[in-house]
Amino acid sequence: MRKIGIGVVALATSSLLLAGCAGGSTPSESGDAAGGSGNALVIWTDENRAPAIEAAAEAFTAETGTQVELVQKNFEDIRNDFINQVPTGEGPDITVGAHDFLGAFVAAGVVDTIDLGATADEIEQVAVDAFTYDGQLYGFPYALESIALIQNTDLVGEEAPTSWDDMIARAQAAGAERPLVINTAGQTGDAYTMYGFQTSFGAPVFVQDDSGSYTSEVGMGGAAGEAFATWLGAHGETGSGEISTTVDYDTNNELFAAGTAAYTIQGPWAIADLTANGVNIKVNPIPSAGGETAAPFVGVQGFYVSSQSKNALLAQEFLTTYLATDEAQKALYEADPRLPAWKTLAEEVSSDPNVAGFLASAANGVPQPSIPEMGSVWDLWNAAQVQIIKGADPVGTWNTMVADVQAAIG
Repeated sequence: MRKIGIGVVALATSSLLLAGCAGGSTPSESGDAAGGSGNALVIWTDENRAPAIEAAAEAFTAETGTQVELVQKNFEDIRNDFINQVPTGEGPDITVGAHDFLGAFVAAGVVDTIDLGATADEIEQVAVDAFTYDGQLYGFPYALESIALIQNTDLVGEEAPTSWDDMIARAQAAGAERPLVINTAGQTGDAYTMYGFQTSFGAPVFVQDDSGSYTSEVGMGGAAGEAFATWLGAHGETGSGEISTTVDYDTNNELFAAGTAAYTIQGPWAIADLTANGVNIKVNPIPSAGGETAAPFVGVQGFYVSSQSKNALLAQEFLTTYLATDEAQKALYEADPRLPAWKTLAEEVSSDPNVAGFLASAANGVPQPSIPEMGSVWDLWNAAQVQIIKGADPVGTWNTMVADVQAAIG
């Protein structure tokens, strides 16, 4: 965890309550200077982001008279605990969370809509889309994560390839032992990592409507999906061989770090492993294989407001006024570095070329679907890709998978 600056730490004072268990509201000693209920605003957060939220909460308390209680939780517990505790009245007013919590939250009726107003213009559109469900915005997004093309500049320089074919040609011209390594999770399959190439054929997993919300219409069937499947087979183990089910996450990183591969597709979380042996890298957007823009999945982090909050207006004010500032967003970034969705901060941190590369890739991306139907897709989708990579009939295997997905989601 990176430490936040002294100025941010100084804002966090004893007027904020830090708790280690799920909290209810406690009376505010400061009264209700801004029309609030007089109760504390309860916020669930993980340990890393707590100091940055404290800073914004101190200003909120000073100006509204409403105390803020931060409840530190393990991030992996938040989704289930929020679903279980909100209906009982024991949940928080606000929780931090990932955008893929959204489908379960909406289905359980535990999350409220939010109006970002003019603040929406300050946030990357892909992040706003990620927190949108059936045309309604359900959270305040602030951070992104995405994968990108990472290239060994000692082999192929820094210039981004213009297409898959251009990438392979550059690697071969450089004499790379492997043009590309890409994680397939071994025999399991990894449609997540492969998704940028799939979308470049115009075959999204689900169709998005005009609001950016995902529908339950499967989008990867038909000619576009068949074209992707054919391409995948052509570059699999019985084709040109760039894509192999012998490569899992660790193997991928080890091969690239050893200098044997010119390119890989990975996220910022893997940079340390990829450069462990001194390989010099450049991060660029994923090149197109099918002629359209390669749009990888983007994960988004943000804040949700409970549908049962008795302080809903104050909760929304805290998010859209006190967290929606350059200072607060920078504090969140410094406390727990993730790609910023806040545009001015994203521009600032893009002075780091690795960050700039991942942000450019995310700008091309689409939110990973948070709709409940997505849970019926992964296993079938991954398995079909593995079969095709290993030499199964691409079109027949793909169409069977699409039919199975459609049957599974009803």
